[in-house]
Amino acid sequence: MQPAEPLVVFCQPGDRRSAGIQQARSRLGMPPALLIPYTGLLEGQPLADLLERAVQSQVRNGAPAQSQLESPGRRSGGHSAPGSAAGTPLLRLESPGGSFTLERALIALGAPDAPDADDSLHPFGQQPDLRPLSFKAASALKELPGVLHHPSQWFRGYCRLLARLRQEAGQLLPASRWTNDPAEIAAMTDKRRTQQILAESGVSVPRPLRGSGGQVPVDYASLRELMLSQRMHRVFIKLASGSAASGVIAYQLNPATGAESAVTTIGVESYITRPPVYYNSGKLQRYTDSARLAGIINWLYRHGAYAEQWIPKPGLNGHSFDIRQLVVAGDACHAVARVSTTPITNLHLRSQRMTPAEAGLSEAQQAEVRRTAEASLAAFPNCSVAGIDVLVGSSGQTYTADVNPFGDLLYDVEYQGCNTYEWEMKQLP
Repeated sequence: MQPAEPLVVFCQPGDRRSAGIQQARSRLGMPPALLIPYTGLLEGQPLADLLERAVQSQVRNGAPAQSQLESPGRRSGGHSAPGSAAGTPLLRLESPGGSFTLERALIALGAPDAPDADDSLHPFGQQPDLRPLSFKAASALKELPGVLHHPSQWFRGYCRLLARLRQEAGQLLPASRWTNDPAEIAAMTDKRRTQQILAESGVSVPRPLRGSGGQVPVDYASLRELMLSQRMHRVFIKLASGSAASGVIAYQLNPATGAESAVTTIGVESYITRPPVYYNSGKLQRYTDSARLAGIINWLYRHGAYAEQWIPKPGLNGHSFDIRQLVVAGDACHAVARVSTTPITNLHLRSQRMTPAEAGLSEAQQAEVRRTAEASLAAFPNCSVAGIDVLVGSSGQTYTADVNPFGDLLYDVEYQGCNTYEWEMKQLP
């Protein structure tokens, strides 16, 4: 095997993702990756200092010399630019989720009065966030399990962090390349922009809910009006920057009676003297009360939401399923069918995991899923890894529902004898 290029990973060191990468590299005889903590970046520490610290840590731990970048070091005139002892550095961004400390820091970074306000990577950065929190108020947020504090401001902060990393890495490591470019990660993280890019690239996506003049829902009332005028009586409403089913509603409206029902992970705590609190319950809730649904849907649209046609997910014995198909370097590889008795199939909601064949897909259908997933990643030409959620309609037509730049955390799924991280390390040396 050729010596691996140095790998720099922006992550939460010690989480399942960074641990999986380091384990894969160890098994393959590759030097360990340099782990750059998001916490340090969000505390304002320069990338040069964090990189130097990571290099020195690996040297102390006896890492092979070929794994190292030259230390940024100090010259009498200031910082020197690091080079590479073993080739072009490969830069990889991992998910910033799973830590309230990071969530709070990103919400603060997205504040109108935040010190770093580069919104160039935000797909809709010109649109202000409604009811924003100040930098001070965001920094003082208390952890409340599951509470969705301010999703749109979080996303603005995340886009600002991506812009900063893109700029600093370009200056510090000019020869480096990204596994997934920060600009395209920002686009993938906004479901509105993702579906635009896919449709423009000729990838089949569920039909968006919009009027004949292009108008889209902006609240509960306009959602129902458009559903009736477009005769689209079952839709999925998605928080634009949500993940892991957070902020997703499977919503249906009876055109004759006006009755409605919804399945979602969103829970609500209502109060007499202050606004309701919306949170990710971690399990599915069912709602039929119009006042409760109006509050939830209006809150979603305040933070950016996207509504699309509900594509039935036919499966065995009345179950629904979709396919999480991993694509690496242009080729489909690991796949898992997510099978549920509900319309929302995310695995952490106790859906069953099966192979696509066990879920009932023929070889021809599996090939079509792979083709659709590969076409979806190709719509993002500066990205090499993504988990694509593919729906198979009752007619056999495939649709891409989501493109997840961090969709490779798949347990107990192998492809050609490799887990997901081992395969990625081999394909992206």
